[in-house]
Amino acid sequence: MSAFSTDEVARMAALARIALTEEQIQRYAGELDVVTDAVAKVSEVATSDIPATSHPIPLRNVMREDKVVDGLDRDAFLAQAPASEDGKFLVPQILGEEA
Repeated sequence: MSAFSTDEVARMAALARIALTEEQIQRYAGELDVVTDAVAKVSEVATSDIPATSHPIPLRNVMREDKVVDGLDRDAFLAQAPASEDGKFLVPQILGEEA
């Protein structure tokens, strides 16, 4: 028996505001059946004594120690810029707005 009828697929498409042809609705109903069958098979074998394996290798965060360091030298960076003004990079106006 089909888990998804064509009416249900058409309703979901309408809710998602996706325009589907009748051919697509028929095809997606079949594809959704395949997906639900696969999920059902996994659910049959997934028991509490089988651990989840979303990550077969344990994950851990690699964090460095926070250290206070001197900031970047603004004047050194601005010296390399084509133009600067009032301690900031000076760039050409691109939006046509009044400065």
